[in-house]
Amino acid sequence: MSGPMGGPVVVGVDGSPSSLAAVETAAWEAERRGTGLRLTHALVWPSTHVPPGIPPWDPDGGGLRDRVNGSLTEAERRARSVAPQVTITCDVLFGEPAAVLEIETRTASLTVVGGRRATRDGVLLHDSVADRLTAHGRCPTLVVRGRPEPAGPVVLADDASPALTAAAEFAFAEALGRGADLVVLHTRAGNGRLPLGPLSSLRTKYPDVAVRPRWLRGREGRVLVEASADAQLVVVGARHRVRNTLPGSVGRMLLRHAHCPVAVVPSAKV
Repeated sequence: MSGPMGGPVVVGVDGSPSSLAAVETAAWEAERRGTGLRLTHALVWPSTHVPPGIPPWDPDGGGLRDRVNGSLTEAERRARSVAPQVTITCDVLFGEPAAVLEIETRTASLTVVGGRRATRDGVLLHDSVADRLTAHGRCPTLVVRGRPEPAGPVVLADDASPALTAAAEFAFAEALGRGADLVVLHTRAGNGRLPLGPLSSLRTKYPDVAVRPRWLRGREGRVLVEASADAQLVVVGARHRVRNTLPGSVGRMLLRHAHCPVAVVPSAKV
């Protein structure tokens, strides 16, 4: 099942520009939700031989510790500049970043990660952490990328999948909390009316959310990417949660090319 509603917002910290952007977004989300913020830095256990007398967790003899502390200090500074009243905790955990954050999703209400990370030579690569979390995370994952349009709508992809109910609930709540319209992009044939089912009941539950249905014309992934250009958030349900990445060309295209943050919401049972 998805993470607890009162759990903290968890964000991965690695010192990269993408990570710091995610920290600022996570701080804003924590403040908006009235929850704490957890800054998590993952340390991979060194595979090389460590000389006697040097702690295996710090083969640089203090250099690694200084870098980690520096990353967390800067991350906390960024977070407090956005949400000074939010309670912030810092964790340094051993393990691959994707595996560490996947475990953190069990107690989080939201996990936030950057959409890209930089290698040492400055080349930007797609972040496998986001891929794994959107496939296996127990709570919604917010992948921070692009430049959201502050006055834009929340966009929900209605693909009639089993994950639609949870994704739709998340999208309606986000639209209400942000004071935004909700654009529902339907991937199935329609007659100009909002389909019955979870969307219909949610319109009753969230009467203050203005819903604008739109039927897709063209390739689903491309249309969603185009819709993200003037949106502040795109919400999709996680589908076929078996492999280590968010399957399907649609999910991959959004995580790679969306112009605004993307929230991937697991179904109620995972």
